[in-house]
Amino acid sequence: MTFSRLPSSFRSARFPAVAAMAAPIDCRQRDSAAGRPFDAGERASVGRPWRVGTPAIDSICWAEFGRRIRAIFSACAVAFAAAVLPPSWAAEPGAKSPAADAQPQPKPSAAEAKAGAPRSAEGGTKAAAAPAGVPLDPQRVAEIAAMLPPKPRGMGPTIDQREPWRTLAAERRFAELLGRMKKEVGKPLPPITDDDYLDYSRTGNRTRGQKAIGARFSHFADLVLAECLEGEGRFLPDVAAAVRSICEDKSWTLPAHDGNLRNFKGIEYSIDLHVAAVAWNLATADYWLGDRLPAEVRALLRTTLRARVFDIYEGYLERGRPRVHWAEATHNWNAVCTAGVTGAALAIIDSPQLRARYIAAAERNTEKFLSGFTDDGYCSEGVGYWNYGFGHFLYLAETLHQATGGKVDLFALPKVRAVAQFGRNLEILPGIYPAFADCSIGAKPDRLIEAFMMRRLGLPLRADEIGALGPAAGPQRLLPATALYCLPSSATARPEIRETTTDRPLRSVFDQAGIVVCRGSGSSAGFGAALKGGHNAEHHNHNDVGSFVVALGESTPLLDPGLETYTARTFSGQRYVSNVLNSFGHPVPRVAGQLQRSGRAAAAKVLRAEWSDRTDVFALDLSVCYEAPSLRKLTRTFTFSRDGRGSLTVEDRARFDKPEEFETALVTLLAWRQQDENLLRVGPDAQAVEVVIETSAGRPKIEAVEIKENLPQNRVPVRIGIALPKPAAEATIRLTIQPAAP
Repeated sequence: MTFSRLPSSFRSARFPAVAAMAAPIDCRQRDSAAGRPFDAGERASVGRPWRVGTPAIDSICWAEFGRRIRAIFSACAVAFAAAVLPPSWAAEPGAKSPAADAQPQPKPSAAEAKAGAPRSAEGGTKAAAAPAGVPLDPQRVAEIAAMLPPKPRGMGPTIDQREPWRTLAAERRFAELLGRMKKEVGKPLPPITDDDYLDYSRTGNRTRGQKAIGARFSHFADLVLAECLEGEGRFLPDVAAAVRSICEDKSWTLPAHDGNLRNFKGIEYSIDLHVAAVAWNLATADYWLGDRLPAEVRALLRTTLRARVFDIYEGYLERGRPRVHWAEATHNWNAVCTAGVTGAALAIIDSPQLRARYIAAAERNTEKFLSGFTDDGYCSEGVGYWNYGFGHFLYLAETLHQATGGKVDLFALPKVRAVAQFGRNLEILPGIYPAFADCSIGAKPDRLIEAFMMRRLGLPLRADEIGALGPAAGPQRLLPATALYCLPSSATARPEIRETTTDRPLRSVFDQAGIVVCRGSGSSAGFGAALKGGHNAEHHNHNDVGSFVVALGESTPLLDPGLETYTARTFSGQRYVSNVLNSFGHPVPRVAGQLQRSGRAAAAKVLRAEWSDRTDVFALDLSVCYEAPSLRKLTRTFTFSRDGRGSLTVEDRARFDKPEEFETALVTLLAWRQQDENLLRVGPDAQAVEVVIETSAGRPKIEAVEIKENLPQNRVPVRIGIALPKPAAEATIRLTIQPAAP
């Protein structure tokens, strides 16, 4: 590309920068802001025809093209000014005088020097004012670079290493995948249409578009696995076509994360959860299949990954822009995106030094992520997001362990052992977990995550976790996870330790999070409860301070209703309009007609925490959770008894300046009935609980309301409101919950 047709006056020595603009663009060199040369894959893409409007555009060349265009417009302004203004205006903007050239340039800031980020080509004051990059320790980067192989390496074996793939192909679930994919040969990826993508921006519905996106993601993974399992080239044309199709997608970002449609419209690329997963799958496919893929497909894949992922992340690391919010986050986004971006880089980027920067950044990001858990290991996002976020931490940690020969070991970080046992400790009864926050009812810790982590940390495995790792783990949608679970790892290098007892501790106390799980024993072994303090600014928060779940046998007759189906409202300023996310949908008091307020200040204060073999007492002050001017004190006391078949007493005491309405609630998905004025029965006969009601002001008012929000599986919880018959300045409601008589 040249500017040889520019007017000769613009190419004269009078405007040296414009003369430089007329020089051919050499796409073999990176723009100075990128701070490094092309890697081999990028060089292979030079000379590829441009396809305007698709991801196949060479973003580096276009960036240079845009820079030159802007400079030409500036030069035009200067030329006009030179014709009508004094000679002193004729100097080209940004051009330095000989005297200026002789002046010493400012030294990089400490942050810039520590980050190792290149200085701006503009230099001087402007460079010093630019946002600093991420402060990575150059010495640590150099140490990591020395640990890495000279060439990129992904997770798992390449297709030419046939023995591991033959081992997997012999396992039933992999054989079934191969048989199924043989019937799909020649079929394109499931489509994603503009209407699919735009459905969220038009209606707020996340499900329809994400279903189409998920189908493409899964089909691509299955194609790559099928080719590696068989190794005969049957699926290579379909894999190549799928790579082209994915690279031509307008956006990899999920519609719900592209509310202004800047990704969809091609204005910018941003990295979200799905982008990170797509990047890691594409890079893994390239690593596994190697030269069996056409050269132009591999070049397209690399160019697209650079434009959509690597340039963005490296810009953040080097210059602090564009901002990558998830790298600073303390929730699942951090682990998921860091794992995907880092894993992709390790599988495909040639430079060991650059790969080392990704690992150093991952170490930093991981510190942020783990800080989102309390030191006792509690995950306020709930079991489902523990699977997702901590599961990706596992993927990242094992990837770095393998990439560095075990020298980078995130598993050894102090908090990991406690977080890994979150599921173990949250379990109320076998297979029963509370659905606090945005957690689905019935969600359980992922068996493979627990099997891997328990074995990796030298902790006992449950019976169903013995032998879970290895080929029996089966295919995973994320390709590197297939290698991680199904093939040798740092976990399988350690022996399996079988649990010697199935007895669970009487309780689990997450004292920093304000969560207690109580379990029965002896004749009350089938009864348990989860009790929640905490605050109303937790990750994926519900306004639910004081909530509780009662488990009996294999069910939860009284529960927390869990998450709603996500829509545009869910993560907006209207979140707590939802009666399943605000406190109306939880078994907590309503005070003077008020629901709980949101925010960190709405926090339970623990008044008593007394534990014994026979009784557990957990008392909370909930006063600050309600904006009721007349409220002076509100306490909730849980008393869990292991006598007989077990019981849970929930006692609320309120004091006001004047008589006020006061009520509490139970939430259930089961049939219930009122047996008399102070007795309720909830659940079917074999799994029913009785609720004895006592109040300070006579016969309670009981009103049941269906919570008609958009819940998974069309669930409609019922809120059983239990109120004082009339306003009172002193109010007490005591509920005693126990297994119903047979």
